Amino acid sequence: MRRAEVFNNGILAGFLIEEDSNHYVFRYDDAYFADPDKQAISLTLLKSQQEYHSEFLFPLFSNMVAEGTNLAIQCRYLKIDERDILSLLGATAGNDTIGAVTIKLIEKK
Repeated sequence: MRRAEVFNNGILAGFLIEEDSNHYVFRYDDAYFADPDKQAISLTLLKSQQEYHSEFLFPLFSNMVAEGTNLAIQCRYLKIDERDILSLLGATAGNDTIGAVTIKLIEKK
């Protein structure tokens, strides 16, 4: 199992959890979820529920990764398997992204 913090405009919004290659969870942080002034991070991950489960990576996150030749170049440069999307998100979606959402992998201790 691997986890990543998900930020919205620099504020911790929730956690992306890869339980295995066929099960993903997005869970809003308790404080973020309880604050009515904080917006949902996506129209597909509304704050009408705190936790979402999926058999595939949620489109919000999978769409943050390059495709085609750019994906191959990034993976070769970063030495990351093209199928390891969570590692790729951690390496490329931490700072300069299109939109307000950024990702930071939580390192295992």
